[in-house]
Amino acid sequence: MGVGLWFASLNVKYRDFRFIVPFVVQFGIYLSPVGFSSSIVPAKWRLLYSLNPMVGVIDGFRWAIIGGEAELYLPGFLMSIGLVALLLASGIWYFRRTERTFADVI
Repeated sequence: MGVGLWFASLNVKYRDFRFIVPFVVQFGIYLSPVGFSSSIVPAKWRLLYSLNPMVGVIDGFRWAIIGGEAELYLPGFLMSIGLVALLLASGIWYFRRTERTFADVI
């Protein structure tokens, strides 16, 4: 939701931003562990890889559905939760700050 609020605000402010959004979403799918397990990422890169907020979300769902077979990398999961909270808070802040000008721009 936080990223959606950012994209919505930036799309109103910069008209050409709508062409960038599909590219960013498609690139994000390749960086997220949708088709593979994030456990294949080497241990020295796991924390850096966890900067992608979707890693913790997808690994959490995988752990909840599969159970004990899927391991949950706790430091990365907690970092993803923090990043998601930060994105949500900053998305709400930026959207609320720019929504006053939406009617003028549109």
